[in-house]
Amino acid sequence: MKYSLRQLEVFVTVSRAQSVSRAAEELSLSQSATSSALGEFERQFNLQLFDRIGKTLRINETGQQLLPRAVELLDRAHEIEVLLQGNACFGHIKIGATLTIGNYLANILVAHFLQQHAESRIQLQVHNTRTIVQQISNHELDLGLIEGDCHHADIAVQPWIADELVVFAAPDHPCTKLEQVSMEQLLQQSWILREQGSGTRETFDHAFHNYHARLNIRLELEHTEAIKRAVESGLGISCISRLALKDAFQRGSLVPLATPQLDLSRFFYILWHKQKYQTTGMREFISLCQKISAGVTRSDLINLTEFFKGQA
Repeated sequence: MKYSLRQLEVFVTVSRAQSVSRAAEELSLSQSATSSALGEFERQFNLQLFDRIGKTLRINETGQQLLPRAVELLDRAHEIEVLLQGNACFGHIKIGATLTIGNYLANILVAHFLQQHAESRIQLQVHNTRTIVQQISNHELDLGLIEGDCHHADIAVQPWIADELVVFAAPDHPCTKLEQVSMEQLLQQSWILREQGSGTRETFDHAFHNYHARLNIRLELEHTEAIKRAVESGLGISCISRLALKDAFQRGSLVPLATPQLDLSRFFYILWHKQKYQTTGMREFISLCQKISAGVTRSDLINLTEFFKGQA
């Protein structure tokens, strides 16, 4: 073969970083060595894989066709290397999780996975749904755990577990005295919401799609804990996952509101690129996700403490 795995590694890293200097830093190579490796790779086959725009490299159509195959070959090569070294670990897995999943499920799942497979490495990133879908499509992540919809043609989407948003308020808010809160009463409130691009905001906007122009959105925040604190301080009402509110409802620091006119149901999903080679580690992590949700009808009913106690 005219190419080496190192050349493929340089190509993939540059495509992700869109910069030779950033790729060189990630690969622990000099900038000149990285640039030379990429240039030689292109010259060997008399083709161009990137469009040069100033100091930025944008992968072109030929590069896009090569990228998933190069990533797959590198993943397979890494598994062979691990096997030849006599290691039983699952290697390095890059996982992206949306905020609710990342803070209330994924962090505990990752900790348990690493306890069971001590030689493995996991990089967990927490972003909103839009960002994770983009990273999966660019082969920057191996797996994604999201709470919004994904319709990307190149991404496999597997339903994981049902989830439900709930409207809530501080205990002394006037709406907590009502048996049910009507749509008109909801439209009179000040709202504190997640940012655009989050799965939570997508579900909320869909529930209010005929009334969005009438909503009084007072504050938008990227973090559920910040939203909970703002609601507790009396700035308004909000709507996030029951999973994120489980402890606050038990303490009584926040109170759910009955909103029968709203459909706030949704699903959590597991994502991966359709052309991505599923390593043993990826398959094992997906299996763990499926095990903790088996027989559970809603995300906030998962008891990770009891589950992992039973696995011990």
